[in-house]
Amino acid sequence: MIELTTISGTKFFLNPDLIYRIEQTPDTVVTLTTEKIILVQESAEQINHLIVAYRREIFAKLFEH
Repeated sequence: MIELTTISGTKFFLNPDLIYRIEQTPDTVVTLTTEKIILVQESAEQINHLIVAYRREIFAKLFEH
């Protein structure tokens, strides 16, 4: 899961597999596969980095043994 912050300042965790699209308008708009839309404080680039780090962590754990 990645940690994001809503526009109002509430922190939450999101499964990045649910992300359909990220748009950088004045605000960052995250559209989920469920069609729910969430406005967040993080930029699209920051979210991308969080997703890459999350997936690296998952793959690293798979190949530890």
